[in-house]
Amino acid sequence: MCIFCKIINNEIPSNIILENENFLAFHDINPKAPVHILAIPKIHVDSFNEVTPQIMKDMTLFMQDVAKELGIDKSGYRVITNIGEDGGQEVKHLHFHLLGGAKLAWSHLSDADPKSMI
Repeated sequence: MCIFCKIINNEIPSNIILENENFLAFHDINPKAPVHILAIPKIHVDSFNEVTPQIMKDMTLFMQDVAKELGIDKSGYRVITNIGEDGGQEVKHLHFHLLGGAKLAWSHLSDADPKSMI
């Protein structure tokens, strides 16, 4: 069982922001912004590659509610999901990072040399 499934089952504590019958949002334990929330489906889906359109539709509405709950819906925020090893996915359970609370830079990609990828 993955760590997010354990959080869903209350086997591991988390700082929950919002929850409904299908989704859960909680604070990331290693925040990269003043607001850094993880939003996950309560059913196990390995990654974005396996998610259904219906789950994404409902999850989009849930994440918009999370942004409103946190008061970042007007000021702006970033939504990120990592897919697979090269995409940086560390937990094999679909999750979205909602980052906000400040003007966000995109500097974490600055060490990537696009010329070396061609």
